Amino acid sequence: MKLTVFGATGGVGQEIVRQALGAGHQVTAVVRDPARLPVTGEGLEVFRADLTDPAAVRPAVAGRDAVLSGLGARSRKDAGVATRLTRTVLDAMEAEGVRRLVVVSAAPVGPAPQGAGLLDRGVLALISTIFKDVYADLRLMEAELAGSATDWTVVRPPRLQDKPVTGRYRTVVGGFPTKGRYLGRADVAHAMLALAQDAEAVKQGVGVAY
Repeated sequence: MKLTVFGATGGVGQEIVRQALGAGHQVTAVVRDPARLPVTGEGLEVFRADLTDPAAVRPAVAGRDAVLSGLGARSRKDAGVATRLTRTVLDAMEAEGVRRLVVVSAAPVGPAPQGAGLLDRGVLALISTIFKDVYADLRLMEAELAGSATDWTVVRPPRLQDKPVTGRYRTVVGGFPTKGRYLGRADVAHAMLALAQDAEAVKQGVGVAY
């Protein structure tokens, strides 16, 4: 497949690029600073852009089979960046007629898992309060996706960890895995690449966790 990856220098984005190249895909990694992308390999094109102008991003998505985005706030002070930058991606994709889009969001934005106990609900409520601005941004981002012409999928992981890819995690379309509290960034990337080729995940939020 021909893939474009936004947020390619982030923890999830780097893993998407690395795993996609390993699977033999052609990858265009959109970055602001190429020096921050340590991943190399045959089939990789590095596209420099600051995501303020959809017209400047259009060449990065033109003719691609799918776009994957790891864009998002890296801290509470960055709240708002997910919606703002995703709008640029959507405008560029719609201008080029590219439809398939997979983005990363977060578990608290989606529905609570069925059968969640008081502890899990309490932890979720606390986290949602602490990071309320970040999650408000992600909710608005998801609303933008829902109103777009793209065939989008939102991947909602819980707390992220730096662990090697395992491929052993649970996914729930339209919900979230019970007692799913952690997921490695590498497995978030693995799930996103798999879901990019899953027709049942189109226009759905997908909860992913160990």
